[in-house]
Amino acid sequence: LAVLPDGRAAARVDAALNALLGPGHHVLLTADAGAESRYRRWLAVHRGAVRAVVGTRAAAFAPVRDLGLLALWDDGDPNHREERAPQPHAREVLLLRAVAADAGLLLGGHSRTAEAAQLVAGGWAGELTAPRATVRERAPAVRTLEERDDARDPAARSARLPSHAWETVRGALADGPVLVQVPRRGYVPRLACDRCRHPATCAHCPGPLQSPGGDRAPRCGWCGRETEVWHCPECGGGRLRASVVGARRTAEELGRAFPAVPVRTSGRDHVLDTVPDRPALVVATPGAEPRVDDGPGYAAALLLDGWALLGRPDLRAGEEALRRWLNAASLVRPAPAGGSVVVVLAEPTARPVQALVRWDPAGHAERELGERAQLGLPPVTRLAAVTGPPEAVTRLLRASELPDSAQVLGTTDVEPPAPG
Repeated sequence: LAVLPDGRAAARVDAALNALLGPGHHVLLTADAGAESRYRRWLAVHRGAVRAVVGTRAAAFAPVRDLGLLALWDDGDPNHREERAPQPHAREVLLLRAVAADAGLLLGGHSRTAEAAQLVAGGWAGELTAPRATVRERAPAVRTLEERDDARDPAARSARLPSHAWETVRGALADGPVLVQVPRRGYVPRLACDRCRHPATCAHCPGPLQSPGGDRAPRCGWCGRETEVWHCPECGGGRLRASVVGARRTAEELGRAFPAVPVRTSGRDHVLDTVPDRPALVVATPGAEPRVDDGPGYAAALLLDGWALLGRPDLRAGEEALRRWLNAASLVRPAPAGGSVVVVLAEPTARPVQALVRWDPAGHAERELGERAQLGLPPVTRLAAVTGPPEAVTRLLRASELPDSAQVLGTTDVEPPAPG
């Protein structure tokens, strides 16, 4: 049973198994197959007619008979987590099934989560990693913004695309396509006052103003209302500037800078599966990066706006940033194959950036796990939240036989939901 994060990855594994084993030996369980076809395949699995299953998150529950191996690719991808209650994660489901069926479990990916590091640290799982010599041979060279770049280009640290990034793109376009990863989709998803840099918000709600592009007026990202005239509540200024630039605006800027080079975009509304192996600029959001068709990979890659990933108010901000960067960098040609370079525009001293430079996701995950152990954060601790009427929650706590190591937080009053 192999579980992949999305339909594109599952389709690639499906094609590879067809080429390796021939048709009829496995089934593909994804939402794109349609209800009738998916049920027919589920029955084939349930009856034991096929012994191999490839699919997305829901396939973790496929009734495969006599399980021998369960595999999960990129367990840090948020697509593996069900947002609806009881919010199961595909990794946890496969862990339970592996123990119940006495089967093997394989967690694979370019990065490593703190949960996977905990399995290794506890002795439940072992490492399958390549020697450092092989990693240096197969990985592209990664470059960050350093002091010598500041000396040569004083505006490099504040510029969105410093001079060495332009030079990398210009040189790599002679050898093939260049990947540009932009963390945010849209044109200008965040606007601010041009004078005091105060975030621009809607006059009708607290939603952020964003530019849809062209000559259209800014509109609210929440309620969708347009704002013809805007004045800053802090300084009274009436002009707006971009505080966050999206993928479409980035593609427009690169198109003007390289007028003779085609620019292609890949994002939520239109995801490209592959691009031809010829000079082009490919602007993509994380997770939507296309592969190079019948080629060794991208000639170079730019990882823009690293601050947007590292600055997210999330426990997994550093882990998620490294995962997205490694997935994009893995599509670039190995450094010995053509001197390919990955340029990451983020603070060079940040731990995820240094892990990317060294191509050391295991070391980053170990340090992340150690810090969480000191603070008592997941996955070292498990958290269960119970919501209900006060008397019911109190009765449950009294009836529960919790271990001595358990810590009860609360109870805390919550606002009742609105009627209906």
